[in-house]
Amino acid sequence: MNDIKKARPAGKSPPARRNRNPGHSSPSKAHRPDKGMTRRDTILMCIKNLCRRKVRTILTVSGVIIGTCAITVMVSLGLGMQKTLEETLAQLGDLTIINIYNYGTSTEQPLNDEMLDTIRLQDGVVAVTPVYNTYASRWGNYTFSNGKYTYDGQIVGVDFDALRSMGYTFVEGDFPTGENGYEGVFVIGQDSLYSYTDKKGNYVQQTTKADGSPSDPPVNVMKDKLTLTINKSDQSNTKKQPSFKITCTGILTSDYQRNPSTYGVFMDIHYVKSLEKEYNKYNGVKVDKNKVEAYDNVVVKVQSMGDVQEVEDYIKSFGYNTNSMESVRKPIQDQANQQQMILGSLGAISLFVAALSITNTMVMSVYERTREIGVMKVLGCSLSDIRGVFLMEAGTIGFTGGVIGVGISYIVSFIINHYGGMGGDSGGMLGMASIGGSSIIPFWLALGAIAFATLVGLLSGFSPANRAVKISALSAIKQE
Repeated sequence: MNDIKKARPAGKSPPARRNRNPGHSSPSKAHRPDKGMTRRDTILMCIKNLCRRKVRTILTVSGVIIGTCAITVMVSLGLGMQKTLEETLAQLGDLTIINIYNYGTSTEQPLNDEMLDTIRLQDGVVAVTPVYNTYASRWGNYTFSNGKYTYDGQIVGVDFDALRSMGYTFVEGDFPTGENGYEGVFVIGQDSLYSYTDKKGNYVQQTTKADGSPSDPPVNVMKDKLTLTINKSDQSNTKKQPSFKITCTGILTSDYQRNPSTYGVFMDIHYVKSLEKEYNKYNGVKVDKNKVEAYDNVVVKVQSMGDVQEVEDYIKSFGYNTNSMESVRKPIQDQANQQQMILGSLGAISLFVAALSITNTMVMSVYERTREIGVMKVLGCSLSDIRGVFLMEAGTIGFTGGVIGVGISYIVSFIINHYGGMGGDSGGMLGMASIGGSSIIPFWLALGAIAFATLVGLLSGFSPANRAVKISALSAIKQE
């Protein structure tokens, strides 16, 4: 049998056996290590490592909780102070209103309609209206009457389109729409409803009914037929007095903080000027044609409080005198901003201390897990995987502390808001009455605090994570 075997050529190895089990991979492929860790492996390892050293983790998270709570509460107190400040200033009047006074001011550019159009074009300006005062009574230039009672008060010429954007409210009705023009229409202030006199010139006083409600005004301006009559300046004038039908479209809610004040009758400025021309024509009053027309008082409304200073400076550049709440608001606002910076800095210091605690924890973790890091490298884990494990642990500490800290901040805010004003002159419980006694945590602040705490954790863990990836695999494995 050996004779029939063919001799194998020298230098040739026997042919490789064909794998009879096609479904079984080669040993080299079957035992090839994975190229990296999955996201699930990273998360599980992170949780395992944090739970392995519970006391250290709890202490580090506690530092983040204190820091997050401190900065959130401090910022919330600053926001509460800001809101209280705005509410207090709002009681003094509209903070976005600028008053222009032109009494006796000599400027090259008169405060007339042309100048008002120039101011309207300035950035930030919402509305501009002149405030032109005249008076009506049986002895004045005009008579408002329903036949029995006569209005004896001021008439204010304004721009109705501008007044719409200035926050006036109505007891009844509204501003005229202007669809058919503004001739013969007006609105009246709530308190001016009792500025009517009887035929003897006596005011009809407001009284109280049996049920405690105020008595009805002598004239129902929304329903009665009213007329405006041009009065005689000289009784020797035998010409027929011009008379016009007028209609009231609304009764303004009483608000003396506004300019113009809600007292009086408001009519369109151009209609008031036409009445003056009619009065001068009827009474033969000569008008100096060379006299430059100018308003004594103009009201400008701007978009926001931030626009007040710029627009006011622009108006002053023409030589006009102005007045606004900016002179009162700015010093108070600056003081409030300083207090907010101090409060925020105190909270930031607490969070900075927490960041040092996270860094210390992660550095110690790297030293204690040197052998583990070496094993991970030998098994084929990439440097990004190893770095990701430590960054995830640091980020988890920051995120957990941030969430719990924000939760505690809401509790502290509740206590401040409900019990901060107690204690009378002693300054209130927790001493918060002196700084406003108000804490506001908007949604953006809560999310921002959590995100900031997480970011602090990640930044604190970045240096230890880089230290971990630089450790030599061979020396790490040898270390006990």
